[in-house]
Amino acid sequence: MSHHYSGPDFGFPHADARLDFTDLYAFPKPGDTGKSILIMNVHPSAGENPPGPTTAEPFAPEALYELKIDTNGDAVADIAYRVRFSAFERGAQTATLRRVDGPQAAGTGDGGRVIIDGAPVSIGREARVTEAGDTRFFAGWRSDPFFCDVEGAKNNLQFTGEDFFADKDVCSIVLEVPSSALEAKEVGLWARTLAPGDGGGWIQVERGARPAQAVILVEERDAYLGGEPANDGRFIAGFAHALEHTGGYTSAEAKRVAGTLLPDVLSYEPTRPASFPDNGRTLTDDAFDSFIRILTNGKVTEDKVGPHGDLLREFPYVGPPHQSRVTKAQHSTAAMQNQT
Repeated sequence: MSHHYSGPDFGFPHADARLDFTDLYAFPKPGDTGKSILIMNVHPSAGENPPGPTTAEPFAPEALYELKIDTNGDAVADIAYRVRFSAFERGAQTATLRRVDGPQAAGTGDGGRVIIDGAPVSIGREARVTEAGDTRFFAGWRSDPFFCDVEGAKNNLQFTGEDFFADKDVCSIVLEVPSSALEAKEVGLWARTLAPGDGGGWIQVERGARPAQAVILVEERDAYLGGEPANDGRFIAGFAHALEHTGGYTSAEAKRVAGTLLPDVLSYEPTRPASFPDNGRTLTDDAFDSFIRILTNGKVTEDKVGPHGDLLREFPYVGPPHQSRVTKAQHSTAAMQNQT
């Protein structure tokens, strides 16, 4: 599984699906390599533990959703895009997008230069897009583009080609920005979610970039999800131990391969075509197959599942949700009106 269900016992961080980061994508805009598309997906529509649907409320208003960008290869953010959401009231929610540059981008906070304010969140099938200058923004429910045979993965990698995510949804945050705004020929990307701390400030509850490894290879889960890519060297030994067990690697080879998976950042060079794991990640890249080949040392090469056919050719590129949550929002609105 990608980064879905990375909380305790295949649950959600803080038992809140809205805080669960699932996937990160980065690719040049089709037909215009001068612009880049960055997609951060969160909030799976269905849970594993406990099983069943999650809340219809798209994003947590008390949380912070953030895209980090490293421009000089030190795995420390030099640019950050931060998104906060309003309360989900009367079936509607809005978003504010900020950008932070320089040393403050590596820190924790919800400040920054406002790029877009009051952008409507999409609840139904229609993609409500907001533009401001050279930036386009989308946030809302979408069809989950990740594809994987989850049951086969849990059954000792005995894959049957059944795609668990074929009818599932996620909440997407999609940015279109000039590639020049990334300020480097090649950048490192990762995403994270943060929740308010008990004593004030923010606590990082999720982070990641490369799919699957945080769910399958991590031994020190809390430390990993709360950590920074610049410090990922401390997890190489744990990754290596897992690779020795699952792939039959020698100790030295397992350590070498683990080193290629950390730090947990997605390398992206906008001037080249995107293809995971070499450069960025498109919505059709079979990232799980790539990970399975590493995990098993080439003994298993695929899960027999392919990309979804509901992707869009235009912004925001992620397909419409399978389930409309407009009715649920209307019911919520009616209930609140009855209470008043």
